[in-house]
Amino acid sequence: MAIQLTLNKGRVPIKIWTRELENDALQQLINLSRLSIVPHHIAAMPDVHVGKGATVGSVIPTIAAIIPAAVGVDIGCGMCAVRLTLNARDLPDNLHGIRSAIEAAVPVGFNQHERSKVQGSAHARQARRMSDRLDVIVGKHPGIMKMQRRFNETWACQLGTLGGGNHFIELCLDEAGQVWVMLHSGSRGIGNVIGRYFIAAAQKDIRRRGIALPDKDLAYLGEGSALFDDYVEALDWAQDYAMENRRMLLALTLESLAPGLPSFKVSAEAINCHHNYVAREDHFGSRLYITRKGAIRASAGELGIIPGSMGAKSFIVRGLGNSASYCSCSHGAGRRMSRSKAKRHFDLRDLAAQTEGVECRKDHGVIDEIPGAYKDIDEVMANQDDLVEIVHTLKQVLCVKG
Repeated sequence: MAIQLTLNKGRVPIKIWTRELENDALQQLINLSRLSIVPHHIAAMPDVHVGKGATVGSVIPTIAAIIPAAVGVDIGCGMCAVRLTLNARDLPDNLHGIRSAIEAAVPVGFNQHERSKVQGSAHARQARRMSDRLDVIVGKHPGIMKMQRRFNETWACQLGTLGGGNHFIELCLDEAGQVWVMLHSGSRGIGNVIGRYFIAAAQKDIRRRGIALPDKDLAYLGEGSALFDDYVEALDWAQDYAMENRRMLLALTLESLAPGLPSFKVSAEAINCHHNYVAREDHFGSRLYITRKGAIRASAGELGIIPGSMGAKSFIVRGLGNSASYCSCSHGAGRRMSRSKAKRHFDLRDLAAQTEGVECRKDHGVIDEIPGAYKDIDEVMANQDDLVEIVHTLKQVLCVKG
């Protein structure tokens, strides 16, 4: 059953959809609620946990300003999912070959596409379509280019790559045994560079203006300044890049599946949604910038994706348009413990036990992604049944991580 608590410790209230909230995350939310640019209230989703810059699982409204560190460095990070015309009996008993095929087709971790293979391809043509806008941004802020070695080559070669950490590609089965492809990735290295550049720029600008903040990471850029306009331009570009990255990832994944499975088609339109981004929206009679930091939009009737950990369930959901959450919901299960704590707390036996039945890496490199490091996804979903309704319940059978 849905939980909604209201905390009043700042200028505006904080509405929270969980009772499981660590002290550091609570303090981050309180700091946000004290900002003069934040109206009405802040919404904290049931997967809320401490983050860098701002609380992960928070929905932050701002008037005529944006906080770059609240958006973070994985600009446009999000999910994509499609249902296939396959069911469980079409999959081989051993999925290792399928996982190997995906890993061969999709660069993961720090890997990227080879430049020689990109040149002259459809991949290169899409990169060229994006490059004109990026050239304008970098022309005004050449420091962005200086922050990443081999700048022009890297961002283009990272289109259609997964990355590491909690990014993944999965095969899942829904309640009817139908096969889904689901993936999670964002704006890769170029989004990180853009994010870090404008976070530093905002902090420098706030210091110059002599504005006192409860946390330096809450430095904001205000409308009417050239720096604000340039950030919005770069932000929109990075969000578009992340969306295109997921489209390419999906295409590469489907191509890699074809040789090892019966002939199939995509039977449902792809859901491709950000959960780390800024949008301009109308709420409570005002035109606001809504920063969803680890949250997805859940307007009435809108489809979204809420993944669990790599050994748990995930959900395709339909938004209920709850105004108190700024028409938002959680973006996943949310971490219960940090990566370093998970590595200390769990071992390979725990990883094998918690991912039993899932074809995935079971080595030291992914212990920090063990299901036990995350909140109970069923509890998270129960806490937000006033925000979304469940359309499909998915169970992972294969997971690729960087």
